[in-house]
Amino acid sequence: MPNSVLVEVTRGLRVESRHRGSIAIVDAGGTTRLALGEIDEPVFPRSAVKIFQALPLIESGAADRAGLSQAELAVTCASHNGEEGHVAAARSILAKAGAAESALECGPQWPALGPDQDRIRHAHAQPGALHNNCSGKHAGFVCAVKHMGQPLEGYVREDHPLQVQIHDILSELTGASLDADVCGIDGCSIPTWAIPVERLAGAFAGLASGTGMAPERAAALTRLRKACAAHPFEVAGTDRFCTDVMGHFGEVAYVKTGAEGVYCAALPGLGLGVAIKIDDGATRGSEAVMAAVLQSLVARSSDDRSFLDRWARQPVETRRGVVAGTIRPGEPLADALADL
Repeated sequence: MPNSVLVEVTRGLRVESRHRGSIAIVDAGGTTRLALGEIDEPVFPRSAVKIFQALPLIESGAADRAGLSQAELAVTCASHNGEEGHVAAARSILAKAGAAESALECGPQWPALGPDQDRIRHAHAQPGALHNNCSGKHAGFVCAVKHMGQPLEGYVREDHPLQVQIHDILSELTGASLDADVCGIDGCSIPTWAIPVERLAGAFAGLASGTGMAPERAAALTRLRKACAAHPFEVAGTDRFCTDVMGHFGEVAYVKTGAEGVYCAALPGLGLGVAIKIDDGATRGSEAVMAAVLQSLVARSSDDRSFLDRWARQPVETRRGVVAGTIRPGEPLADALADL
């Protein structure tokens, strides 16, 4: 099935732009409840699967041995803005693991927000690896590697024992065959594996329900999911969809962005997993789709619906703040959600 128009961007009475993509919603029993587009096409989930990549930190006992807090566990699942709180949490994980910032192999990155960038410039400094939006995940990697006695240098390589373990986790949770032909390198230098959208949704249904996995693994994922719900700021930051949605809904909805128009969610109360991929990589498209899904499935009040309208029907404004159009769900998506 060709990818559908999931989002329309209007100006005046006309549709000016369209975001095509695919979406799958899968329940705990493995039944696909909603499917639009090429849901069997492998896509790189990128940062959307960080919660699964953090499993070795929990399952090896490294998190407990280091005494990591809930906020620190949340930042290991994060794609953060590089704000002071994010940097401090990642630095604290490294300190508890007995490692220096130089152990991080994610590379330096400027923080996302102007005030944090200005703070670095005013200090006549440069951003470091701790400012990288993946620094929390990498600090967790370092903590796990040191605890398991694996080589620290090169922990990002595809053949490193940690990355082999993560490969096996992703393959097991998604049921996908992750061979060399679907392997790429993520922006933070670790391997990223292309996985069909429907299989990603199934993995997030497992995250929501614990179905189909050993009790110890289900407990580890629940621990990470609850940490993110308790500390949503650590997962993303100021003015970010992930943080705002989890701050509003708490444990009702775990949502996580991935680069290039990917968004995934686990809805524990419903036992559902959601995976979205926007063809052109536009975050505004993936956020609008996820907001529409949440409006349909978890919004219970006018306050919930109004909150989600910030993304599901985001206004297109002029430089003077005049509303010129709307970013809205496309007809195929709206119809499919109405039929759920």
